[in-house]
Amino acid sequence: MPGVLIQNAASHRIDEIYQYILKQWGVEQAEVYITGLFAAFAKVTTHEVLSRPVPAEFGVEGFFFRYEKHFVYWRYLSDGNIGIVTILHERMHQIGRFKGDFA
Repeated sequence: MPGVLIQNAASHRIDEIYQYILKQWGVEQAEVYITGLFAAFAKVTTHEVLSRPVPAEFGVEGFFFRYEKHFVYWRYLSDGNIGIVTILHERMHQIGRFKGDFA
């Protein structure tokens, strides 16, 4: 079974999400959300989350799924593992925000 690797842009976004939730709702809620996010990453490898291909007009190859208020973008890496590319809040403009993260 493939492993899951958190790529740089996704790692940065996870930190931002944690800090935002921490400030808004406290440490317990921040930990619950991030723990659930990582559980969702693991479900990619077992196909327990519904992932869709990134639309062709974005010009990148990969997939995405929704986790609560965020979209998680991922792709297969050359070694067969899953790379979590980036995570965007539902209100973020999708095309312009992540294209460089797939580079």
